Amino acid sequence: MDPDIHDRGLAFPVRLGTSGPAESAGPRRIQESIRIILETQHGERVMRPDFGCDLKRLLFAPNNESTASLARYYVEEGLTRWEPRIELLDVTVTNDGAATLLIDISYRVRATGAADRLVHPFSLERSP
Repeated sequence: MDPDIHDRGLAFPVRLGTSGPAESAGPRRIQESIRIILETQHGERVMRPDFGCDLKRLLFAPNNESTASLARYYVEEGLTRWEPRIELLDVTVTNDGAATLLIDISYRVRATGAADRLVHPFSLERSP
């Protein structure tokens, strides 16, 4: 499979490789882009204030079904708008019984038809 189908660029999180900043390509690049969208709150990017999704709005919310439903909505909205390389198949949000939502994202890469999934933990408490 040609990794350039998926794009290529700096790895996320940014780190050093053997000859400078590390790069990513292929399916890994798409997963990194999904994580960037999930971890960017609306308003954080000056030139694109509507980029990302509103997950951080749920910080300190109770870990209940209502919060999980909102998280699912925010993730679906953000990924549908900002990641055109994928077809979103399903988003399932469960809680771990403490203060973390587990966001399970199933998607298909449009260019190849390959199905993939990513599980993103989201803490409802502020990290130290």
